[in-house]
Amino acid sequence: MAKVPDNEVKLRNAIYLLMSIVNDTAVPRNIRRAATEALNQLRDEKLTPGVKAANAISLLDQVSQDPNMPLNTRTKIWQIIAILETIHD
Repeated sequence: MAKVPDNEVKLRNAIYLLMSIVNDTAVPRNIRRAATEALNQLRDEKLTPGVKAANAISLLDQVSQDPNMPLNTRTKIWQIIAILETIHD
């Protein structure tokens, strides 16, 4: 039964990191928009943790290829994806 709280902690960590991207005005607008969409997926109460994570990974993976992304933001996005990839139902 330790799995559910563990997923909650991982989701909280991912949400925290996404918030830091969304609130960083040095990050291009399209990247902040993708981070906001990923946040909305992670906060959707109708979805299971695994589905939330998969949806957010999909959104972040697309934007992680953007050549205009600051290096520290790209590193954060990879970190978020790594956290989300460990979440399973």
